[in-house]
Amino acid sequence: MRLKFWGTRGSISTPGKHTVRYGGNTPCTELRLSNNELIILDDGTGIRNLGEALIENGESIKAYILISHPHWDHIQGFPFFKPAFVSGNELTIVGGETDKVSLQKMISDQMNKVYFPVQLNELKATLRFCRVEEEELNVFGARVQTLYVNHPSFAIGYKITHEGKTLVYISDNEPFDRKVSQAIRNVDKVVTDKFSRAKGDPNQRVFDFVRDADVLIHDATYTPEEYIDRVGWGHSHYLFTLKVAAEGNVKRLILFHHDPAHHDEKVDDILKTCKKEIRNRQYKFDCLAAAEGMEVEI
Repeated sequence: MRLKFWGTRGSISTPGKHTVRYGGNTPCTELRLSNNELIILDDGTGIRNLGEALIENGESIKAYILISHPHWDHIQGFPFFKPAFVSGNELTIVGGETDKVSLQKMISDQMNKVYFPVQLNELKATLRFCRVEEEELNVFGARVQTLYVNHPSFAIGYKITHEGKTLVYISDNEPFDRKVSQAIRNVDKVVTDKFSRAKGDPNQRVFDFVRDADVLIHDATYTPEEYIDRVGWGHSHYLFTLKVAAEGNVKRLILFHHDPAHHDEKVDDILKTCKKEIRNRQYKFDCLAAAEGMEVEI
């Protein structure tokens, strides 16, 4: 499997001279399986550039788009994804939904004529929608497993296993605390119930999900100091992210969903600190910070 990052920033796109190296586009990651089958992880603003590259290469597209959750930064690039406008292309959009709002409606609402000139039903590609909860599915022969993680109102982590290699993608996730969950009720009850019922550390369900992964892409939005004032916002500080990787015995950790306020030098500092913590705690995994254009072989 091969990864390429097209968007690594969280919450809002941040173009400019201070985000050149790590990038300012919101989440989108290209995953290629051994036969070049295409899986796209989230369709934030980074998917626009991915679409341009696919069109330039003249590819006929048959792809799966795995959406972690429908917050704007994870879906707002879809209306600008050129392959969706081309007849003959096939896109299967996978993600969660609520009892009140379907997955298709989550995508189509942002293309309402009040906000956007082209509606979802006017796109020329064949679109399919696949609603998932916590389950397992087959995508181009790869085994894809899903897990609810701790984020308002819900978010899904994906584990993709193919030909003996495993990638785990958890873009938005906050350490779960039972007392905090009782005070802050912004996460779907189905999700909080699953964490609350866990014996011992409720985050063990995440540790188990990532276990022995070759690559873990995980939310590392905040520093521990920043997190104090952002409890309940749905994101991790980097020390928790390191703990997830260590408890899960992963081989390589990629820090993801960089805070929009973190310029390149700040991300450099976070990565440097993480590598120091890994040495001091005698963790066994490698650590990288996701950057636009970065490619990783799994």
